[in-house]
Amino acid sequence: MSIRVTFLGTGGAVPTTRRNTSAVFCRREGDRLLFDCGEGTQRQMMRFGTGFAVSHVFVTHLHGDHTLGLPGLLQTMAFNDRESPLSIHTPPGTKPELKRLLDGAVGRPSFPLSVREVGDGDVALDRPGYEVRGFETDHDTRSVGYALIEDERKGRFDRERAEELGVPVGPKFQTLHAGEAVELSDGTVVEPEQVVGDPRPGRRIVYTGDTRPSERTEAVAEGADLLIHDGTFADDNRGRAERTAHSTAGEAAALAERAGVRRVALVHVSSRYATDAARLEREARERFGGDRAFVPDDGDAVSVPYPDAE
Repeated sequence: MSIRVTFLGTGGAVPTTRRNTSAVFCRREGDRLLFDCGEGTQRQMMRFGTGFAVSHVFVTHLHGDHTLGLPGLLQTMAFNDRESPLSIHTPPGTKPELKRLLDGAVGRPSFPLSVREVGDGDVALDRPGYEVRGFETDHDTRSVGYALIEDERKGRFDRERAEELGVPVGPKFQTLHAGEAVELSDGTVVEPEQVVGDPRPGRRIVYTGDTRPSERTEAVAEGADLLIHDGTFADDNRGRAERTAHSTAGEAAALAERAGVRRVALVHVSSRYATDAARLEREARERFGGDRAFVPDDGDAVSVPYPDAE
């Protein structure tokens, strides 16, 4: 079951010719999710081939570089005669403002639209096999990040051991793998734990939006397969990062190291690094070795494998 993440907008508050404002598209099998929607996101979706068939949009906070793409995207969806529902998730206390933004620009769309507030620890989306949960971030008093957390998977089925125990090839294999005991023709009972390994972890993808490094983010990101973290500034601008409630590349990488994540992507790149984003990547890799830390360009896409797949 594949998860593919496409970086639609990796720039900071001021877009550049190479980096649009914040937006990350995630496809998990048939589900299409959008995290933030800065101005111009719909064009990025066309440019990089994600399509508009998103079912849920997750807004981290109401700054314009994370929300001003919503009116255009919704209007385009309506022009395309969309009928399927769209849910927008937004931090606590922001629903009235977000609705005013959408009502003023779009009015009543041709499809069902809902806006729901999501706070720290709230389940924003509960789907078979995974959930998306909100968590508190350190940017302003009304900002959240989102974690896509998959359920545990069944342990591996040991076919060779099952055959050694006399289980005939066929339906009894499936029964055992589903966690139920089976009885053989001689009356022997084979229990699932005899032929099925320990449960295997699912995947975890964490998107912070704009934030300072925080203990809450570190806890949520523990063991994550992909952490997408604010990396607005180089380390020599740490003072500005603190004043504006953003992170440096080194700070984000240090958090990733402490949390034991597998990969960290640095986004919300300041326009001052329009021609030198590689500097941020170098600084991150000094803290979080190898190519596990990276600064994606707009349009870059990564697949997220299961932890035990490599």
